[in-house]
Amino acid sequence: MANYPLSKFHFQVDWNGTNIGFTEVSGLDISNDVIEYRDGASPEYSKIKMPGQRKFSNINLKRGMFKSDNEFYTWFNTINMNTVERRDITISLLDETMTPVVTWKVKNAWPSKITPTDLKADGNDVAIESLEIVHEGLTIQND
Repeated sequence: MANYPLSKFHFQVDWNGTNIGFTEVSGLDISNDVIEYRDGASPEYSKIKMPGQRKFSNINLKRGMFKSDNEFYTWFNTINMNTVERRDITISLLDETMTPVVTWKVKNAWPSKITPTDLKADGNDVAIESLEIVHEGLTIQND
């Protein structure tokens, strides 16, 4: 049997115990700031580079719009001054048997932006809405 890379089209998103079907998930980036430093007594004429604080990109979730489905807006409306309902979200890449093989665990996520579908009189596409979430941490597990 051949050993092929994983396909990226079979995934699930779970929040609050509910699996929600999305057409696209993007922004699962993790990076570290770089701190440059050189002390005055260093014999080198260049700076050293050290790892700084970890940064996480905002995550964008896209899905088809359904009649009477207000899940995005209900969560977005929990924002009140400096409080918001935070959720832990699990994003899993699945194999052909629906078993998670790579899992991204998102900590303390909350919605920062909702973008409804664009409207086109001559369009022939599904109405897609997107939700941008911010969070306080992302861990990755290869199962």
